[in-house]
Amino acid sequence: MRALDDISFEIAPGEILGVVGESGAGKSLTGASIIGLLEPPGRIASGQILLEGQRIDQLSHDEMRHIRGRKIGAIFQDPLTSLNPLYSVGRQLTETIQAHMPVDAAEARKRAIDLLKSTGIPAAAERIDHYPHQFSGGMRQRVVIALALAAEPKLIVADEPTTALDVSIQAQIISLLKKLCKERGAAVMLITHDMGVIAETCDRVAVMYAGRIAEVGPVHEVINHPAHPYTAGLMACIPDMSVDRERLHQIDGAMPRPIGMPWPSEPVAASIPGRCEGVGGCSAKIPPSSP
Repeated sequence: MRALDDISFEIAPGEILGVVGESGAGKSLTGASIIGLLEPPGRIASGQILLEGQRIDQLSHDEMRHIRGRKIGAIFQDPLTSLNPLYSVGRQLTETIQAHMPVDAAEARKRAIDLLKSTGIPAAAERIDHYPHQFSGGMRQRVVIALALAAEPKLIVADEPTTALDVSIQAQIISLLKKLCKERGAAVMLITHDMGVIAETCDRVAVMYAGRIAEVGPVHEVINHPAHPYTAGLMACIPDMSVDRERLHQIDGAMPRPIGMPWPSEPVAASIPGRCEGVGGCSAKIPPSSP
């Protein structure tokens, strides 16, 4: 069963690439493939993943342990499950820093406090010795962001980092992530369902459907002038606050199961070269886009 097929994109330093699509489109699986966290029998059957010109998809488990944290950071959906409840946040931060950087315990603690301050944790020097359950959901996610940035990685994979948070905290976390990554020059892959988050945060967006990238391009172009009919369908599903409607738009049909995909050898007709990739085996009934 081929869960992903012909996925290809790149992220520049300091750039935020949003990856959006329905549940089951392959967004999180793409992120897990990059980090090297695919669980057997899942595997990368072909292609390659390059980080700063170095191929990392063929590295051993031990070699990838040196890459994860040091060169690739990760932020996951639920901050409570991302942190060890038995250790203080300070211990988790300092251990990560010392595992990847040549610093002693005192310097690691100082760096950890600075990281907590930079992510907006108040009274960081005192709170560094607190445990995860002593923080609110938004504060825990700030700690997870600090943990992801601890070893100054070149790439951060953020898998729906604001899903478990309320709207006001979401805005704070997204603004913080955007600010820190621009300052540190880290590339970010932001996985989300929320087109509002994409519009507010990202430089480019990749739209995924059924294990393929349907369209990729600058955010303002994809949102305002979608080239692929599936992207147009997604945009039409966003409620328009200026119009009073009894029913919301929905995309008819359902995403096909990966085991039933025909996977054509060549992409189905693309609308705009360089921006739109064809999607094979779609069961969604979407009106064709204009040329």
